[in-house]
This record gives sequence, C-alpha cells and structure tokens, in this order.
Amino acid sequence: QVQLVESGGGLVQPGGSLRLSCAASTRIARIFNIYDMAWYRQAPGKQRELVATITSTGSTDYADSVKGRFTISGDDAKNTVYLQMNSLKPEDTAVYLCNAYRRWMGNEFNYWGQGTQVTVSA
Repeated sequence: QVQLVESGGGLVQPGGSLRLSCAASTRIARIFNIYDMAWYRQAPGKQRELVATITSTGSTDYADSVKGRFTISGDDAKNTVYLQMNSLKPEDTAVYLCNAYRRWMGNEFNYWGQGTQVTVSA
C-alpha cells in the first residue's frame, strides 16, 4: 500500500501563499513513475473537489477555480508532491487531501492522505 502524509496547511490572510507537501511512503522506489498524483480539497457541506493533478508522465492540470494561482509539482528523490498556492482567497478554505491513483490489471487503486487544513481569513 501507499501511505500519504500532507503538511504545510495553516491560517493565511487573503492574497497570501502556502505550499503544501505530500510525502509518500511505499515499497515502490519511484512512486511518481507509476501513480498519478493529485490534490483534492473538501470544505464543510461541499463535495470533494479535484484541485490539481500531475500524471506519471509529468503532465499537469488544474481546476478552473485555481488556474493561474496554484502549481503542482513533484520531487522524485523525496517521493513528495507539492502544491504551491498563491493569491489565496477565502473560498480556498478547505481540508486539502493528497491522492495517488493507478489503474492496473482492470482495477483502480486510490490512496489518500489524512488531509491538512487551509484557512484563508482576514
């Protein structure tokens, strides 16, 4: 299995920045060559929302709501995925969760971190 641990959340004022980290622990040496990685977020009373993805081939994609403000990246040597969040807005307030996804042999594999709280407030 894959264990994911997020960190870097906190309280920030509107317009500020945070960088979230997702550290993966697994027997797989280079997880990012096998799994697609993503950041989701979930606010109370709302559906879980896909924020950003980075595939095993390195391509990235973003939700329209964060495009131009957030950047997803990975460090293969550290098995860590980052989410750089700039120009934060109150609507960005949520628990942010890291996800690892793989489809193999007709099955889908999903692993989730515990989440890290991001609060954007004056």
